[in-house]
Amino acid sequence: MGDFFYLKTPLSIAIYSSISELPSNWNDFAIDNIFLSKDYLEILQKSAPTNMICHFIGIYNEGELVGISLSQFLDLNKLESFGERDKCVKNGVRNSFLKNLCSHILIIGNNMLTGQNAYAFSNKIDEVQILLALKTAAQKLKVIFKNKGFKVHITTYKDFSEENLTPFYQAGFKEYFQFSAQPNMHFEIPNHWKSEQDYIYALSKKYRDQYKRARKKAEGIEKKKMELADIIQHEETIYELYYHVAKNAHFNTFFLTKNHFRTFKELLQDKFLFYGYFLDDKLIGFNTIIKNGKVMDTYFLGYDDSIQREKMLYLNMLYDMVAYSINQGFKEIIFARTALEIKSSIGAKPQEMYGFAQHNNPIIDLAFEKIYCYLEPKVEWKERNPFK
Repeated sequence: MGDFFYLKTPLSIAIYSSISELPSNWNDFAIDNIFLSKDYLEILQKSAPTNMICHFIGIYNEGELVGISLSQFLDLNKLESFGERDKCVKNGVRNSFLKNLCSHILIIGNNMLTGQNAYAFSNKIDEVQILLALKTAAQKLKVIFKNKGFKVHITTYKDFSEENLTPFYQAGFKEYFQFSAQPNMHFEIPNHWKSEQDYIYALSKKYRDQYKRARKKAEGIEKKKMELADIIQHEETIYELYYHVAKNAHFNTFFLTKNHFRTFKELLQDKFLFYGYFLDDKLIGFNTIIKNGKVMDTYFLGYDDSIQREKMLYLNMLYDMVAYSINQGFKEIIFARTALEIKSSIGAKPQEMYGFAQHNNPIIDLAFEKIYCYLEPKVEWKERNPFK
């Protein structure tokens, strides 16, 4: 059963470690966000990264469920690599510091996605009360992990847009370090666009030429919608392609398990789309997208880097995601972080996202801003405007 912990406010919390324990009306609060639904949380339960432990938080008012939340605990000591792109002295110092003082991270939210996927709640309850409840849930989770032999170094809450920050200040989060990582790249689809042709027509000549050049480069590549059996059949290659991209990232806090994509397809079915890109019948790349109401969320991808450069495969994947989303009547595409400039070149706009973090060591906490800037330096990039 869930572990209840009562607050000074009228709200109480229950911390669950298994989907089978969740209350029957949990999904009533996940109608607007698939990433808090039982099906998605079951994906995490069955195929979360090996260095991640998930808990599910129910928030109650006099015994009635009024809010839901997700927490993830990351043990960075279980990673072979934090990221191999920056092979330098700073990388070694950063990795040593992380392992000794910042390796155990408790996240209220979802570290595998970008955006506010931390909690949802009833409109009968004030958000400040929800945040106070989540603060207490974090304290309870620290005790749970301490009893398992893990000391939580950092507690963090992520990702929130600027207009969502006021309740945090009212709930006492001003004492936390407020940070902003790379922006979330989002693409708003105008109501009058009904097909990919409308998108192409809206591009300026320079970027229409870029589109034509990318499409011409991709000649010979066959794109296939892959079903569960196909994903299972190509699972080894899929993981190799994913891992190649992931390990060359600037910084990693987890790596997906090999069964992650098949588990996604098994549980979300048609809401999870997996597209393979084949050259001479060989899988050379893939991308994944998730239907989240009227929003399309892009997910993980992978590719053979030598072919990617020659065929402009990544750029073609971005165009394909835009085309599908327009054709299917979606209102927005979440392109998440990383590769900011190329996503900007196809029309995505940056949205600053904020988080709050606190270190368990008060001395280190005082220097958190300097430490954070050192570990995660600001990315310099040029925003593009591809439209007329």
